[in-house]
Amino acid sequence: MKTYLAVDIGASSGRHILGWLEDGKLKLSEVYRFKNGAVPRGGHRCWDVDGLRNSVIKGIAKCTEDETMENPVSVAIDTWGVDYVLVDENGRRIGEAVAYRDSRTEGIPEELDAVIRFQDLYARTGIQKQTFNTIYQLTALKKESPADLEKAAHFLMIPDYLAYCLTGVAANEYTEASTSALVNAEEKTWDTELIEKIGVPAKIFHPLKMAGEPLGNLTDAVQKKTGFDLLVRCAPSHDTASAFLAVPAKDDNTVFLSSGTWSLLGVEREAPITTPESMAQNFTNEGGYQYRYRYLRNIMGLWMLQSIRRELGETRFDFGTLSMLAKSANSYPGRVDVNDQRFLAPANMQEAVRVVLKENGYTETPSVAQILSCVYHSLAESYADAIQGLEQITGKTYTSLNIVGGGSQDDYLNQLTANATGLPVYAGPTEGTAIGNLAVQMIEAGELRDVQHARDVIRASFPVRRYIPQR
Repeated sequence: MKTYLAVDIGASSGRHILGWLEDGKLKLSEVYRFKNGAVPRGGHRCWDVDGLRNSVIKGIAKCTEDETMENPVSVAIDTWGVDYVLVDENGRRIGEAVAYRDSRTEGIPEELDAVIRFQDLYARTGIQKQTFNTIYQLTALKKESPADLEKAAHFLMIPDYLAYCLTGVAANEYTEASTSALVNAEEKTWDTELIEKIGVPAKIFHPLKMAGEPLGNLTDAVQKKTGFDLLVRCAPSHDTASAFLAVPAKDDNTVFLSSGTWSLLGVEREAPITTPESMAQNFTNEGGYQYRYRYLRNIMGLWMLQSIRRELGETRFDFGTLSMLAKSANSYPGRVDVNDQRFLAPANMQEAVRVVLKENGYTETPSVAQILSCVYHSLAESYADAIQGLEQITGKTYTSLNIVGGGSQDDYLNQLTANATGLPVYAGPTEGTAIGNLAVQMIEAGELRDVQHARDVIRASFPVRRYIPQR
């Protein structure tokens, strides 16, 4: 029985999950879990990529501890998008891996508009405007520390860098690269003309590899730490690309929602949409497995609830308690735009919500329960708005919404979403990202025939809950 290992790293934690096929079903076993988070370094919010590298290796080594399980034959790593590491010709990291919630890109999109108008940038890359897009991060770095770019030999996004630490192979994977706003949407390659236009050396970018391609085996130094060798493959390295693969959709009239720190709501397409209307509605065209396009809208997501929970005290308030509080104030009418940039990295999320509510005409100071009710309802309504936008642009009518990821466990939010969208909501599987990562490894190994076969197996392997709109 062959096993495969998915390393799935999010903004707050990472986990190693073994997967294998047994009696036609996909089975999972969590091997290792570790914490992650941005830390202050050199005046910026940065990722501890050395710590991430060590945790990835430690988790692989953990696979040897269960004698009833075979060691995995391959591993693939997925993370969030846009962030990167620069490496010099000797393999040394240059500078810090600055996190996307850092403030260094404030004002940079407006500055870059003088070099290339956003309308033209969107027409080339199909990527929505977000202040943290890699193109803006690199522009900010060029302004603050141009010597770093001059010394660089390799541009590696976070999952690329972690795979490089395992194999010594420097490569860029397509789905992750597509989040950078530096990949030509039609050509599916780095837009070297654009890269040179913004003053970044094109030579540091590697030809894009497709998810599933092998990178190589572990270096001798890493093998000494893990105790065994295995093949490292490219995952759909952007976690949403992996999560979309795990949606057990039966037809192409389904909207996908990957619900976690971010909510990524959209559909799969065979071609990008880079029209002015699409740009105006802030939809993005990110790369998917086998060159599918993930046509979606980024929505602030559970980050707002996660932040409020930290402020209230994580030991006293779990997510079930938050939803109960929100339910107790279900009739509170206050709403906010969850994509307001003030919610990206506020000093205090509750206070940020109060400020925006006051601006929106809700002058009475809201209670914690009312703030939570506001966030829950505002998220559900933002999902409904995104689906309406999808239907306008694609000319299609969608008949259901499939939610995967951690947010699929939130019964209250799922029901509010069904009510707001007027669509039946199917929730699950929870471990969508890791499952999609594993599915690609199994397809490439020949254990699953194709994407549809993978989705059929996923549907048969994991419980999916159904929510009907209540008016």
